[in-house]
Amino acid sequence: MRLTKPTLFTNLPVTCEDRDLPGDLFSQLMKDDPSTVKGAEIFMLGEMLTLPQNFGNIFLGETFSSYISVHNDSPQVVKDILIKADLQTSSQRLNLSASNAAVAELKPDRCIDDVIHHEVKEIGTHILVCAVSYSTQAGEKMYFRKFFKFQVLKPLDVKTKFYNAESDLSSVTDEVFLEAQIQNITTTPMYMEKVSLEPSIMYNVTELNTVNTGGDGSSTFGKMTYLQPSDTRQYLYCLKPKPEFSEKAGVIKGVTVIGKLDIVWKTNLGERGRLQTSQLQRMAPGYGDVRLSLEMIPDTVNLEEPFEVTCKITNCSSERTMDLVLEMCNTNAIHWCGISGRQLGKLSPNSSLHLALKLLASVQGLQSISGLRLMDTFLKRTYEYDDIAQVCVVFSHLKPES
Repeated sequence: MRLTKPTLFTNLPVTCEDRDLPGDLFSQLMKDDPSTVKGAEIFMLGEMLTLPQNFGNIFLGETFSSYISVHNDSPQVVKDILIKADLQTSSQRLNLSASNAAVAELKPDRCIDDVIHHEVKEIGTHILVCAVSYSTQAGEKMYFRKFFKFQVLKPLDVKTKFYNAESDLSSVTDEVFLEAQIQNITTTPMYMEKVSLEPSIMYNVTELNTVNTGGDGSSTFGKMTYLQPSDTRQYLYCLKPKPEFSEKAGVIKGVTVIGKLDIVWKTNLGERGRLQTSQLQRMAPGYGDVRLSLEMIPDTVNLEEPFEVTCKITNCSSERTMDLVLEMCNTNAIHWCGISGRQLGKLSPNSSLHLALKLLASVQGLQSISGLRLMDTFLKRTYEYDDIAQVCVVFSHLKPES
């Protein structure tokens, strides 16, 4: 039999108005019921515990516990009893027996008890195979098996997103933000005991899930750490590469390992579960030969009024010098103000230059800045930059001064 925690007793309260025919009969019966909570008799949840009536659900990351009892029903003494408990999954077979030593003898009406535990690490069908071998008084070898089949369900749905923070190319602290969305896909509430990120050796991590008001470091989710069924929480972490593994050092390129999430929860009366995701991987951003970044841009601009943005152009090549020409292409909503095709001059390897550019918005709403082109006259290569940033265009009606 499976060993599980008991559950709280639930009853269905029957109530009526005082002016109805039963009067206070129902309320008095509920008050006399020993299973109800005193002072809260109309609530379904009682204060007594009930033994489990079925196998229940078991979820990935929880610990499966089972009680195994071998009883001698015969009037004879049996000898050399060996009990073996294996857990068969879709990929492996695990031996869960506490002891593999044989018991010398088992007298009539006596039993051999064993309790096994196993942390479930796979989803799907599991079969507990209990095999017993023994010898009769006549020396005959006997053997039988029992099978116990159950399903392991998925408790949480975990989704992750990476955001690359823009910073100076000369800096070795380019930040990576990890957003983890955790959803409770069970039918019962969960107490989220811990959700942490264990970084790889390349990164240092800072958790951004607390509010440092008054130095108490309270959780952004408040005092209630329960996750109701179908509810989702978003956890945020900031990772900074260590100096010896930075992009400037030339180590963090292509696909890199970020770390793994460690999630610990409790359900019902304290059953604990734990999940660790596989190693999360992130594709390091590639800037190519030329990197364009915005140093200054307003959040909100007025309709049909010029505004300025400051760009930074960096030659990411470590070997060759570029001779750049700036070209500007207007869009339907954002228009560039200035001369297109002007020379920016030569840009040596790993060096940068700043540009102050003027634009004009002709359409209200959230608009994207696009249409910037850089052409290297040495290689006759053009670099296109669209969706550089977004600005909110609003209509500003100013009254004339009297």
